[in-house]
Formats: sequence, structure tokens, C-alpha cells
Amino acid sequence: MNSDRLVNSYIGHDSQLYRMEEHRLVGGKGDGMRLLEISNGRGLEMTVSLDRCADVSRLAYKGINMSYFSPCGYVSPSYYDDREDGWLKSFTAGYLTTCGLRAVGSPCTDAGERLPLHGTIANTPAEQAYWFEDREKKELVVRAVMKDERIFAQKLRLTREYGISLEENSFEIRDTVENTGDREEPLEILYHMNMGYPLLDEESIVEIPSVSVTPRDDHAAEDLENWSRMIPPQAGYVERCYYHRFAGKDGRASIWQPKLSMGLEITFNAEELDGFVEWKMMGVRDYVLGLECGNCYPDGRDVMRKTGMLKMLAPGEKKSYCVKIRLSDKKM
Repeated sequence: MNSDRLVNSYIGHDSQLYRMEEHRLVGGKGDGMRLLEISNGRGLEMTVSLDRCADVSRLAYKGINMSYFSPCGYVSPSYYDDREDGWLKSFTAGYLTTCGLRAVGSPCTDAGERLPLHGTIANTPAEQAYWFEDREKKELVVRAVMKDERIFAQKLRLTREYGISLEENSFEIRDTVENTGDREEPLEILYHMNMGYPLLDEESIVEIPSVSVTPRDDHAAEDLENWSRMIPPQAGYVERCYYHRFAGKDGRASIWQPKLSMGLEITFNAEELDGFVEWKMMGVRDYVLGLECGNCYPDGRDVMRKTGMLKMLAPGEKKSYCVKIRLSDKKM
């Protein structure tokens, strides 16, 4: 990186080259929500929704949208419905929606507790949030803390950091979950990353170099041979999910759009995040591809407990995860 990007006599303000700016929404169900707009000055633009788990609500590359934005739009946590599948009423999707921390997937009853769809963390505002430029690492950094804590119950704390490169069009999600309570707690997390038009259409090339692909149910099994093939929007389409396993630590998924000569690549530790989900939803206006790494599958916490896939976090214990996203106009 040229030092002129850091100290440049031609500019009055750093935002002429790259920027992080906080805004608030006005009107509708998103009224008052804090949004952090970020540009690295090289083509990557993203929006961090500070009142929704500091998730990424928008992602663009060189002005082209990369992600899916649901019909719900922006929805404040004050509208969150934590009963059964009420989560869907406020599922903005965006590029990233975090699922967890104590439940992922189908509503279920586990250990005597009724758990809603995908847990509550996605509708939890950041207790603390700040951002700065790390000149040594040559990146813009966002840090936020979300608390999934209750009296007489769980006490889990998510500390999230984004590292947005100033040298290339990539960013990292660096998360640490800590059990601040005095009892062992289940820990489930799923990085629900959602690809959307125009990156996603029937010409998109999806690559997931897994060693096995398992359909979630009989409906998905009917079209298993086409798991990587995208199709145009279909009226009445019913979602299909496929579970991928990788050999070793190198987890990877990518999508390439030939018409745009643009693509996106996700890399992660597949031993730590050992439950990769491909969510294929080719519906009308509900047109989205989820490329989702996590430490479980979305079948409900009770099923993960039965299969031995449920992770636990001891009192005082911390668990860290890192996911890297790279945008490019060269095929990965």
C-alpha cells in the first residue's frame, strides 16, 4: 500500500480515499436504526447494521450489488417476534445474518426449553461499537459487542471485529463468543451469507469443493445432481438445502457471474465451522443462494444433540471463529 494513501497532501479528509460513516434510518420499521457505511476506496462497499448484531446488510463491488435484500427490508429489533418462526418477519437477509448463539435452525424443544427459529442474536443490538483505521495492518476495523445474557439464564457475549482491507477487496469477520456465566451452555452459530441478483442468476457458476454433499430432506434429494446449478425464478419454488463436508481445514465456496465478470469467495476453517449449508431458494422475489458456514446444521438444537454435533461452552471459556470474504473481477 502506497504511503500516500495514509498521508496525502492532495486531500483534505481521509474520506476522499476511503471512509466509515454512521447514519440513521428515518421512517418505516427500520426507523432509528444505526448503519455504518464503509468503502475501502478500491471497489468494496458494505453496510454494517449496528442494531442487528453488527451484521452486513449490504455488500457491493464496484457499484454492483452482491447480496440479497428480503421483502422485509430493514426491521428494528423492537419488532422481533421470538415465537416459533416469527424470525422470518424481520429477516432482512442482507449479505450476512448471524444465527445463534444458543439455537440455529428449526424451532424445537431441547433440554426442556422451547427454542425459536435461528435463535435471537440476529435481533440483538450492539451494546458497544466503534471503528478506526489500523495503519499497521492497512485495514479499516469495526468492533462491536452483543450480549445474549439474561438473569437466571444464559450469559453469552459475542465480540465481533471486521477487518476491511485497504489493499485488496476483501474483509474478515473475526468473532469471539465468551460464556460469562457459571454454567455450561450450548453454542451454535451459523453465518447466513446470502447471494443475490445480479451476482446470482441462472448463469452463475457456484463452486463448493466439498468431499460429500448430503440433501437435507427428500425434496432436496430429488434434485441432488443439480445442487450447483442455478435456475431462473420459479413460482411456488420450495427451498432446497444441501449439507457439505470438507477434507481438513480448508473450507471454501465461491460464486462467479460471467455476465459481470465478477465473483465472490468465502474461506473458513472447516474443522471449527464443520456444518456448511447451501440454501438454494429460486423463488419469485425470494431468489437467494445461501452459502453458510457454521458449527452445526439448521435442523434444530435437539437434533444436533442427538447426533453428537452440538458444541458446548464451559463457564469462562471463549471460542473464536474467522471467515474471509474476497471480491474479485478475476475468476477464483
